[in-house]
Amino acid sequence: MYMPSPGLPEFDYVKPTSLAEASRILAERPDRTRPLMGGTDLFVRMRDGLVRPAKMVDVKHLPGMQAIRLDEEEGLTIGAATTLNQVAGHPVVQTRYPLLAEAANSVASYQIRNRATLGGNLCNASPAADTAPATLLLEGTMVLYGPGGERFVPAEDFFLGPGTTAIRPGEVMTAIRFPIPPAGSAGRYLKLGRNKAGDLAIAGVAVLGFPNGTPSGHSFRIGLASVGPVPLRAPQAEQALAANPPGEESFMLAAEKAMDAAAPIDDVRASAAYREAMVRRLTFRALRDVWAQMEEGK
Repeated sequence: MYMPSPGLPEFDYVKPTSLAEASRILAERPDRTRPLMGGTDLFVRMRDGLVRPAKMVDVKHLPGMQAIRLDEEEGLTIGAATTLNQVAGHPVVQTRYPLLAEAANSVASYQIRNRATLGGNLCNASPAADTAPATLLLEGTMVLYGPGGERFVPAEDFFLGPGTTAIRPGEVMTAIRFPIPPAGSAGRYLKLGRNKAGDLAIAGVAVLGFPNGTPSGHSFRIGLASVGPVPLRAPQAEQALAANPPGEESFMLAAEKAMDAAAPIDDVRASAAYREAMVRRLTFRALRDVWAQMEEGK
């Protein structure tokens, strides 16, 4: 039988019956054991010889791992093994968290999104992860279960570096929680890839805007993908928008400051200079789109 080279290494497949059992198995050999949800990134890395786990612990079937629940006080809870198509297509996500739906729908292709999960996209800690900026702006919290029980890590503290997160040995992400978005909010995620669909982001910009008591009368949150070692916020751009009335001039100023917040590198997909220029352009476009949505919703 023909096998692709280098092919997948051998591994033991384990299907635990509880989170406690999954955590115990993951903690035994954390260097050689991986949790399995969608596997769309993990199997590629295994095929290419980048990782060689001896044991795969399938957690996607465990209770709550594929659930989407809304509580009007607590907010939205999405199981970590919920597929990206399920997230993007869920009516509650589409109507109450459209920024997250748009970001989830931009990942890879439709076929891959049928397997790829929200938790996997975040746990990979790729700087180019499309759902990461939206999760930052929506103030998501990662729910982790491990040997010490349940633990909660805000998105802003979760990403530590490329491929590195705050997950400890023996822990598995079980859910992502999002508070109720600010009243009157609108969002937009714009992504630039080498082709129209299915590619990693060369640069990605998420914007969430809403009315509040700032001098400008509005707040805007800005998140960046694929232009730093981790998903980024652009605080100086956000401050400029809080101080100046919304409009073309303030949007351009904020776009310049968002570009300054980026710290991209040159690689085979784009130069650092091109990525910076695209952050400026995408930020300006996203701010205009969000402002138009907010004006239309009044």
